[in-house]
Amino acid sequence: MSYKEKAQDIYHQLQQGKLLDAFDKYYAEHVVMTEPRGTREGKAECRAYEEQFLNNIQEFHSLEINKVGSNEDEATSFVESTMDVTFKDGNRVTMEQVAVQQWENDHIVHERFYYNNA
Repeated sequence: MSYKEKAQDIYHQLQQGKLLDAFDKYYAEHVVMTEPRGTREGKAECRAYEEQFLNNIQEFHSLEINKVGSNEDEATSFVESTMDVTFKDGNRVTMEQVAVQQWENDHIVHERFYYNNA
């Protein structure tokens, strides 16, 4: 499976509400995840952050995969997506982001998210 296909599989699982399944399958034990709000290191810390994110969602409306690409020679993939969710505080938000993943074999070792943190 190519890195592009793996990235697509992750986001298809997210569309089905299987974020943690995808995380467990594709993320390395020593993964580093970076976003405008900070950096997390290690699979346990990153997974806890994802669990917290999910626990704050009241309703998941949609996840649109806009663009997916990869540089197979450099083991890098990217996904541009739009997510529409309602949080438990009642705020409905459309989030647009780009995730860039660096792979080692079958696992992501670094992922950086780009989005407007306003």
